[in-house]
Amino acid sequence: MHKLVSMIVPTYNQGHYLGPCLDSIWFQDYPNLEIIVVNDCSTDNTHDVIEDFVARVETDEVSFASSYNEEADEIVRTRHPRYAKEGRTLTVLHNEQNMGSTRTYNRGFHAATGEYCTYIASDDVCHPQMISELVAPLDADEADFTYSDMFVFDDQGRILREFKVPDYSFEACFTQWYLCGVSKLYRRKLHEILGWYNNDFLGNDHEMYLRFALDGVRFKHIAKTLYSVRTHDGREENVHSSSNWAKLLEESKSLVKKARAAQANGDIS
Repeated sequence: MHKLVSMIVPTYNQGHYLGPCLDSIWFQDYPNLEIIVVNDCSTDNTHDVIEDFVARVETDEVSFASSYNEEADEIVRTRHPRYAKEGRTLTVLHNEQNMGSTRTYNRGFHAATGEYCTYIASDDVCHPQMISELVAPLDADEADFTYSDMFVFDDQGRILREFKVPDYSFEACFTQWYLCGVSKLYRRKLHEILGWYNNDFLGNDHEMYLRFALDGVRFKHIAKTLYSVRTHDGREENVHSSSNWAKLLEESKSLVKKARAAQANGDIS
């Protein structure tokens, strides 16, 4: 029995990218996914994109040339649903007012019921084997948190670079800089034990996962490229706006200092 994986998709004004992101989640080769989309009062076409996706999941059909009927001189096509529904649930939440990124993440995670969980930025793309590869060490009780390498790509779909993150050690992943966690999966119970994403941080993942590490959570790196991160060059807005980006970097520096202090004090096993 495959354990349920909850995939949270917080989104704000990324209607242009949301459809490909949701497709990349739906077409994972892992057979048991709970997909939770949280729309933070987007003012673009995000609402329409979500409604269109929900409708297409129910109704779209596709076909392929499957045989040749020589007697009728006819190529026969087999039709089937575009989106397989078995092993997939889709929940859509619309915030009543703009809550900001961190509160939107947390709303999705509070609604999640899976054994494992992650969030996916709504302009990124998951590779088809992402979840099955990240689940395996969790199922084998080799780790509580898994993460992988990734591509960085642009709006034309061109790969700008492959980002290979280090095998896990506290020093490599937290005391030099924050070098894990974009393509990631972890046990949902960690939130019940250690809390939720901190609303005071733009770098909410860095702060949350450092909290995990300081409490002894077991991390494992999967040395495969399983995720594509869309570059924000040319569209520096929201978290990536110049003012917020400066705040994000200052937060990250403070968290690196916290990690170094913990290591110096012998608080890391």
